[in-house]
Amino acid sequence: MSTSLRLLRLMRPFRWQATLAVVLGTMMIASSMGLLGMSAYLIADATYRPLLVLLTIPIYVVRLASVTRAAARYAERMVSHSLTFRLLARLRTLVYQRLVPLTPAVLLRHRSGDLLTRLVADVDELQNLYVRMVSPAIVALLITGITTATFAVFSPLLAWAALIMMVLAGAGIPWLASLLDRRTGTHLLELRGQLNALLTDTIQGMPDVIACSAEDRFTGRINDLQSAILREQRRSALVSAIEQALTDIMLSLSVWLVLLLAIPLVTQGIVGGVYLAFLALLLMASFEALQPLGEAFQFSGRALGAGTRLFAVIDAQPAVTDPAEAESPPASGTPVSLTFDGVTFTYPDEHEPALRDVSFTLPAGKRMALVGATGAGKSSVLHLIERAYDPERGAVLLAHRDIRRYALEDARAMLAVIDQDTYIFNNTIRANLRIGCPTATDDALWAALEHAGLADFVRDTPDGLDAWVGEQGQRLSGGERQLLAIARAMLKNAPVLLLDEPTANLDALTERVVLDALYRLMAGRTVLMATHRLIAMERMDEILVLDHGRIVEKGTHDALLEANGLYARLFEAQNAVLTDNLTGMEV
Repeated sequence: MSTSLRLLRLMRPFRWQATLAVVLGTMMIASSMGLLGMSAYLIADATYRPLLVLLTIPIYVVRLASVTRAAARYAERMVSHSLTFRLLARLRTLVYQRLVPLTPAVLLRHRSGDLLTRLVADVDELQNLYVRMVSPAIVALLITGITTATFAVFSPLLAWAALIMMVLAGAGIPWLASLLDRRTGTHLLELRGQLNALLTDTIQGMPDVIACSAEDRFTGRINDLQSAILREQRRSALVSAIEQALTDIMLSLSVWLVLLLAIPLVTQGIVGGVYLAFLALLLMASFEALQPLGEAFQFSGRALGAGTRLFAVIDAQPAVTDPAEAESPPASGTPVSLTFDGVTFTYPDEHEPALRDVSFTLPAGKRMALVGATGAGKSSVLHLIERAYDPERGAVLLAHRDIRRYALEDARAMLAVIDQDTYIFNNTIRANLRIGCPTATDDALWAALEHAGLADFVRDTPDGLDAWVGEQGQRLSGGERQLLAIARAMLKNAPVLLLDEPTANLDALTERVVLDALYRLMAGRTVLMATHRLIAMERMDEILVLDHGRIVEKGTHDALLEANGLYARLFEAQNAVLTDNLTGMEV
């Protein structure tokens, strides 16, 4: 189905409101035609009829038309803009609903700035869809019919002349403008998306940009994109000016043509002389319905381009979907086991599998660590449990059932996730905690903070739970952000806890504080921790060593050290680094 038809289908829930707006728009133009035409008739007829009583009806028609025109214009603007805002709200909701199941597998293919442009600027661009495209086109079509029918009462020749000139002005000129401006709309949207993506990257990476003295290079790229956008905008403005000038010329030619054709009819007595000015001004007023069409054709490229970009997101197939008939999850509070049964998985657009025939069982309430070098497949295991992806072979079992048999919401409700970059929202501590449990009371929030070891810090802040943490939690230290994430996970109270390098980028003292909080969180839960930091591994019930997507070793900390395999080499290498660091500090 074409983009234009799909955009029109979005208006189906508002079809009666759209119909009312078209009726009001037609009434507004028809009232203008009646006002100008009857005014001309009234003035001309007054020269023949000196008695005003004989002009009562035309006078009242003029008065009615003037009032109707103002009222219809106001009502049409109210209805059409209300329709537009409802349409945009529905579209934004639709796009957001489609974005959620695409996270993170499909969205990783897009830059965040470009996604923001699609969700905000591209949706805003579609406000022109009804107000400047659909409604004006229908109103123009109806007014053309009314004008042609009115002229046909006087002469078929005048009707054909009016119809031809209105079609040329309403369709021919906009078609020419669309040819001149064919690629501008789509190209402008693409450039804006690139600019927003670049600005987002530059702002987020500003410290690194400054550290590398790359300000001039980034500024130059931004200026280049802004210059390209300005060129497209100038081109669009030039085409708009040409279209407006041609429409005005066509209006003048139409009036002259009607006069030239009507004057012989007047001299022949076929048309009354009092109607000559009436016909000319009636046609002139009807062009008010045609003037927006040039802009409509011009905006069509941008609107269709925005629609295409939005539908590219809406139509994207999620990497995972809900089953046709979902099974019920275990009852709340029930311990949950985790099993990988011959799992092989390859990321999209990759050739080498990230995991190869991985099998293991994590009993309910036990702790397991996944260790290995960077790229060994640790995070891939967690991604499959979170159902960011599905395995191509084998199965992931939660509570002895294939995770794909649960609804996505139910499966993820059984999981609490803490990674090295847990996102902290630019909001209060209270709001960030309640992401884990929206109905949590303040007492529950403080209990979670106490359990995470962050309560004293929050009490010392002037605003307590209402303290703002800044964008991405920048007002907090790395350790405080992790402790806040731990408190949030405690509030969620999920039976399975997934940890992905939770102490990465932390100093040794802070790491110990975070680990203590994590071990308090682990109590009574099934825990799977992916880490390359072999700290306190003796507290794990089992350790899996991954290498190039395969499990090459498994056992307890002591047993793996005695085996003197890959785990032992990783442990020795880590201790060597720690020893070198301590030696360097002493020196």
